[in-house]
Amino acid sequence: MSFLKLAIQHSLAITIAAVGTLAGCKKDNANTTSVKPTQPTIEQYGTPFAGVPNREDVVLYQVNMRAFSQAGNFAGVTARLDSIRALGVNVIYLMPIYPVGAEKSVNSPYAVKDYSAVNPEFGTLADLRTLVDAAHARGLSVMLDWVANHTSWDNAWVKTHPDWYLRNAAGVIQNPPNTNYTDVAQLNFNNSAMRLAMIAAMKSWVYTANVDGFRCDYADTQPSDFWKQAVDTLRNVKTHKLLLLAEGTRGNHFGEGFDYTFGFNFYGGFWDVYRRGAAATTFDALNASEYAGATGTQQVVRYITNHDVNGSDGTPVALFGGEAGAMSAFVIASCYKGVPMIYNGQEAGMTTAITFPFTTVKVAWGAHPGVTRAYKQLLAARASSAALRHGTPTAYSTTDVCAFTKTAGNEQVLVLVNVRNRTAQYSVPAALANTTWTDALQGGAVAVGTQVALPAYGYRILKK
Repeated sequence: MSFLKLAIQHSLAITIAAVGTLAGCKKDNANTTSVKPTQPTIEQYGTPFAGVPNREDVVLYQVNMRAFSQAGNFAGVTARLDSIRALGVNVIYLMPIYPVGAEKSVNSPYAVKDYSAVNPEFGTLADLRTLVDAAHARGLSVMLDWVANHTSWDNAWVKTHPDWYLRNAAGVIQNPPNTNYTDVAQLNFNNSAMRLAMIAAMKSWVYTANVDGFRCDYADTQPSDFWKQAVDTLRNVKTHKLLLLAEGTRGNHFGEGFDYTFGFNFYGGFWDVYRRGAAATTFDALNASEYAGATGTQQVVRYITNHDVNGSDGTPVALFGGEAGAMSAFVIASCYKGVPMIYNGQEAGMTTAITFPFTTVKVAWGAHPGVTRAYKQLLAARASSAALRHGTPTAYSTTDVCAFTKTAGNEQVLVLVNVRNRTAQYSVPAALANTTWTDALQGGAVAVGTQVALPAYGYRILKK
């Protein structure tokens, strides 16, 4: 199989022989014959983006091409980049852009037929480059979704390299164990040649589309040493500052070199607190547990919806108490600790879920302008405050109010969020009582005494 065949069609001077010319054979850990690929020579498209933010300053935006616009393609995303930027986002990640397999298909974007091609449903390589160029021109970085665990059944690797897949004793390729993912074939991560081909394909997009990183799907199921190998290879692309997100919870993802892990458990905390009545102190404990293994500025991505749970669970508006409840939840997700992620349509206050395979619902832009204004206001306050972005948090939560301070240098913020659909009276701790702050959202001085009344799902963000 020829990697980057689309790039070749666009007259790039590219030679990738990761699955082609053999530079020698050896036995891998699975006692199967593997091949050592020749080193690719790839011409850089465009100029590497100099505006990639530091990982602790990221606000991430997930784009589901099928639902994002009426056209459901790259051009539809490009047309709305100004709106994404105006929201206060600085990094977008595109759900899988690769051709979808037809064999045993359920039309999942995560059934990759060719890791090195663009899905014609979304456009061409030139259209993808136009999107990336336009994003960079607006100060937005672009990450791709990478699906390492499995391929579609009609991926060329299935026929050309069946030993690259997990097989039973009879040699039959298997779907991912302990799942119902019958539309995909499980790769064998004991096979060193497969790893090299995978990493070569991944790295190639940095050059051919000038992207700024990857969100790595289903990352808890691949061996840690594979991710270490992949991340090390990507970090050796010295011309690019890459952002790397593991969609997983394993603490060793930080040791593998990822910038981010995924806040699955924090999302579960929203369910416990908003839907099951658990105490708001739930979030305090999750801050400690989700950051196990993190060092320096490594972060957890926090969210109140994404493409998976939006379709399976419902929208934040439906789940967390209407527009007000959903907004209060996002204040916690975006301000307590970590970096926030927005799933397209969330900021539009969508009440209709975007269900798999994401072909029947389009985002209703402009339907709830008040929600969009609230997102812009919050993210503008966050962008202007180092303490809100990555200050050190101190918890002051009660049963009904998620409360914390964050400190960075000589700046301090106080965040109070009522997690209930009723008025809450918050007793201010002695360390914070009888102090004067500035309202980070509305401006003006705010005197904090010994009690603060918060309306149903109300929140205050104060700074000094």
